[in-house]
Amino acid sequence: MDLALFWFILIGVLWIGFLALEGFDFGIGMLLPVLGREGGLSGTADVTADEAEKRRRVLLTTIGPHWDGNEVWLLTAGGATFAAFPHWYATMFSAFYLPLLLVLVALIVRNMGFEYRHKRNDPIWRRNWDWSIIAGSFLAPFLVGVALTNVVRGLPLELPEGAPPGASEFTGTLLTLLNPMALLGGLVIVGLSLTHGAFFAALKTAGPIRQEARQVGTTAGAVTAVLAVILLGWLGLSQGTVWSWITTIIAAVALLAGLWFNLRGAEGLAFTSTMVTIAMAVTTYFLVLYPDVMPSTLDPAWSLTIENASSSQLTLQIMTGAALVFTPIVLGYTAWTYWVFRRRITTEQIPDPVSVP
Repeated sequence: MDLALFWFILIGVLWIGFLALEGFDFGIGMLLPVLGREGGLSGTADVTADEAEKRRRVLLTTIGPHWDGNEVWLLTAGGATFAAFPHWYATMFSAFYLPLLLVLVALIVRNMGFEYRHKRNDPIWRRNWDWSIIAGSFLAPFLVGVALTNVVRGLPLELPEGAPPGASEFTGTLLTLLNPMALLGGLVIVGLSLTHGAFFAALKTAGPIRQEARQVGTTAGAVTAVLAVILLGWLGLSQGTVWSWITTIIAAVALLAGLWFNLRGAEGLAFTSTMVTIAMAVTTYFLVLYPDVMPSTLDPAWSLTIENASSSQLTLQIMTGAALVFTPIVLGYTAWTYWVFRRRITTEQIPDPVSVP
């Protein structure tokens, strides 16, 4: 296999890892005001303020061992793009400078919420940090979805006179990125994250919070299924291939299967199904994108491709050697952490809050 194609595939795998793992983290963050609501999901249940706080702490505890490790997938995807496809990286970051800056800010603010909400035993202090977690958990996947959809859809790229192939420059504006397909892509990623997070919460908790998470997962999953079918069908009709239609169908079937498993209380299978959905959705994106890495809507000859945007052969060889050594180590460690922290959590296991000096 050509090394440039190998790294194109590997970058796709890294995006799958990020959205499949960090996706449920985002979902848990967005679920804080829903599953951690005083009065319960309906607002009428006998859930006191103290019990609601314990529910929020249960949700955060389910992702506590994982969220920072899951973010590494995004950093690795960015680093791999920079090293393997420097022209793709440069053009993408030029076009998406503000959105990617906002993604970074959202992740920083969200992570500060994880680290600081328990530092003081003060309801107002915790509520303010909760909102930073909620906002960051929504904004980050939405902007990532907008950016990825724009990459696949194509952007106004122009090759300056006399410049070599692969040196195309973005000529649009911020409003260019806010097109209907890209905005729909952002909503689909948010919906998948919310559904994925609800299934994870149901898988990792016990008691009333587990039942409520299943209810939210069913509702969010049904809405997301409709939006995802519209998005992937739109992409398929405009740019699709036989293979991208196959992965689109698998993604749709997996999401419907996840809803079916969730209704029957098989949270593990439901969670696995949404992971398959996310994997197939990202695979669809990359199949539609191939052989480009950033299509030009002005002139196909100005598109960035796997060949004209890649690094030198020596660079790709060195990177491949490093990837073959370290990727199994990272995957093994990740699997080990999920195995160690596999038990369900209940509110009875959450101690009373204390201030951290």
